[in-house]
Parts: sequence; structure tokens; C-alpha cells
Amino acid sequence: MTSTPTPVADRPADTTEAPAPEAGTGLTHGLKQRHLSMIALGGVIGAGLFVGSGAGIAAAGPAIVLLFAAAGAVVMLIMRMLGEMSAARPATGSFSVHAEKELGAWAGATSGWTYWTMLCCGVAAEATAAGQIMHGWVPFLPAYGWVAVFMVFFCASNLLAVRNFGEFEFVFSALKVTAICAFLVLGVLGICGVFGDAPGTSNLTGDGGFFPTGTAGLIAGLLTAVFAYGGLETVTIAAAESDKPRENVARAVRTAVWRIGLFYVGSMALVVVLVPWNDASVVADGPYVTVLDRLGIPAAGTIMQVVILVALLSAMNANIYGSSRMAYSLVSRGLGPRFIGKVTRGVPMAAVLSSCAFGFFAVFAGIWWPDTVFTWLMNTTGVAVLVGWIFICVTQLRMRRRLEREAPELLTVRMWGFPYLTWVALVAIVGVFVAMATTDGGRDQLYVSAILVGALALAGYVKQRKDQRAAV
Repeated sequence: MTSTPTPVADRPADTTEAPAPEAGTGLTHGLKQRHLSMIALGGVIGAGLFVGSGAGIAAAGPAIVLLFAAAGAVVMLIMRMLGEMSAARPATGSFSVHAEKELGAWAGATSGWTYWTMLCCGVAAEATAAGQIMHGWVPFLPAYGWVAVFMVFFCASNLLAVRNFGEFEFVFSALKVTAICAFLVLGVLGICGVFGDAPGTSNLTGDGGFFPTGTAGLIAGLLTAVFAYGGLETVTIAAAESDKPRENVARAVRTAVWRIGLFYVGSMALVVVLVPWNDASVVADGPYVTVLDRLGIPAAGTIMQVVILVALLSAMNANIYGSSRMAYSLVSRGLGPRFIGKVTRGVPMAAVLSSCAFGFFAVFAGIWWPDTVFTWLMNTTGVAVLVGWIFICVTQLRMRRRLEREAPELLTVRMWGFPYLTWVALVAIVGVFVAMATTDGGRDQLYVSAILVGALALAGYVKQRKDQRAAV
């Protein structure tokens, strides 16, 4: 790991608005408040909600509502902590920058590169799923051909300007918000009996009751709920490239509570009230398609496939953006190969290309080595979310105390109930690790992720000791 000068974007910022850097020396501030607002609004509506929630319902039954609520409560605390730190010190590397400053280079490298790996693997998974949907509609091009089209398109888009990322996410988020709001309205009307007979509480109390699958089902459902929230941190990365970083990240974090409650918990509640949890179509077709079919909405399957495709493409776009900025930030702090840090016209092109190349590799691994390399890569993604959250908690405990002593005026966003709720979140995350260790699939993820996290921590520690010796 070689050292390079820290660019403007990741120096601790003490001004309300970050100045645009000189051409070729750092990132531009091309995102506007409307971009950040819509990214924050639509960012919580991810592919995990539309694609993965069916497995959670099948695993836990109606209790999935409580699990999504519990996981959402932890995520709210995480986002509040991250908002406190990011509003005080806006940085492209977000929590990785704060972890390095408060805990050392080993923490910055571990949290940053783990998160980068998760985002790049996410790009591969989302591109593959989107390619399968498009192949079903336009079969003359194989699924991997559509994957290549999507990868090249979003890679080129992110290479041109950060504003492209903002505009695409603005449109994608608007479509996702419209779709989920329409679903919520239709679901409420269905419960009220506008579409046929009102279901009452029969689906909540029948077929085994509210907790039909016992402890094992609750653990599986909890893991599904937790991982569905992964990736919400991207908005704090994007805020560093907006025109008013502090104001924008503060606004995004403050609205996280009602967005999570409405979109995730609200939609899950409607699903389990309207359809039986053990209906085979909940997993086969997806919970949202099943509900719309039950309500008699024409072309429900096609409508939801379009929405899912939009969610997948949105996640691809956001993950390419987030991974490239995280890589750029890490390299700019001397925590990665120097060539990735090259910036052209305000865009970290080498970081974008490197992130997309890793995503392409993961896609091909799914084709050539689906049961070995691809499985290994995918097993790192779930735990990576939890690793990042742990670093956020520990870093916030340290950073809050320091800011209270040195610069209390920067605490424009404050963590609720500090330090007690920070500790509550930390204990809850450790509890998720313990729950994972009770399942075969969870243990596999823990083993694989331990290797990755251990290697990154060791490399970061070696870099940290080298810097310490050089400073003597």
C-alpha cells in the first residue's frame, strides 16, 4: 500500500459547503439537492425488498413484519450514527475515512475494502438477475449478453460524469417510489374489502399462527431482513459530491425513519395480511406479484417484473458509483494501489473501471465456477454489511467524544440517546453474528468473511506500523 496525497474530498471538512476542486486534482460536486433527496428516498427501496423478501416470509411467516421492524430499528440507529459523522466531516470514503481517523489505518482499510467487495459482488448479482429478466422478454440475446449490455452502459455512464449517476438514480428512484406507493394504496384498499372480501386477520392467525416456523424460521427470516437493508450507506458517500454536503446528508438521514417504516415494514405487513404466508407463489412469483394477482390487478406479473428490473438497474448504478468512490478514497489515503486514484475531469475513472472489472469477473465466476469462486464471493457480501455497521458503531463512540471536546459546532446531527443506543445497536449486530453461527449457510459466510476481513486487517495494520516508524 503506497501513500498518496489526500485530496480535497477526504480531508476533514470544516466549511458548510465543500469547494469544487481544481480540474484533475479531485472529485467535482456535480450532485444537486434534488439528486440527493431522491437517492435518499428511493435508496431504501432496493432489490432485496422486491426479490429477497419472499424467502423471508416463507421462512418466518407473518412474524417477518416484526423482524423487518427490528432490523429496521437497528438500521435507523446505524444511519443516525453515520449521519452524525458524515455531517460533521463529509468525505467520499464515508465511514472508512472516519474509522481510519479514529481507530487507525487497519480499520479504514478493513471497513473500506470489505464494503468495496460487497458492492462489486452486488453489481454482479444484480446484473445477472436483470439479464435473466431481459432474456425472458427478448430471448434472441442470451442472459449473459444482457449482462454485458448493462455493465458496459452503466460503466460508461459513471465514467462520463457524476451527474449521470445522479440523473439515473433520480429517475430510477422516482419510478420505485411511485411503484411502492401504488402498492401500499392498493394493499390498504384490499384490506378494506374494495377488491373482493376483506381478509381480516385470518392470514395472521391461521396456518400455524403468527410464529409458525419456530426459532429456526425466525433466525432465517431475521437474516433476510437484515441483508435487505444493505447498501443504504451509499447516500452518505454521494453527499460528499453534492453542492451542500452537510445539509444534504443531514436531510437524508433525518428522513430515514419514516421511509424505512413505510416502505419496508408497511409493505411486509400488507403482504402477510393479504395472502397466506405459505402460499407457494410468494417465493415462486414474489410477494408483490402474489398480492396484486390476489387483488385482481391486470398484468400484475409484468408490472412487477418492470419494477424489479428498475430496482436491479438502480442498485447496479448505485453500487458501481459507491464502489468506485470507496476505492478512490482508500487509494487517496494510501490504502491501495496508486493507479486507481487517477482522476480525469472530476471522475475517478481508474476506480470506476477497476470496480466494473471486478464486477465482470464476479459475473463470469458465476458462469464458470458457480459452486466455488462465485459462492465464495457471494458469501462475503452479507457479512460485509455487518462488518461495516460494527465499524460505524465503534467509530461513532470515539468520534463523538472527540468532537464534543474539539469542535462541538460540527455536531449538526446528533445520535439519539448517546452512548446507550449506540451500544444497543452494537449488541444487536453481534447478536446477528451469533444467529448466523447457528445455521449451516451462516457459518459458511462467517468462515469465508473471516478470511477476507483478517487479511485486510493485517494489511492495514502493516501499513499503519510502517507509517508510524516513518514518522519517528
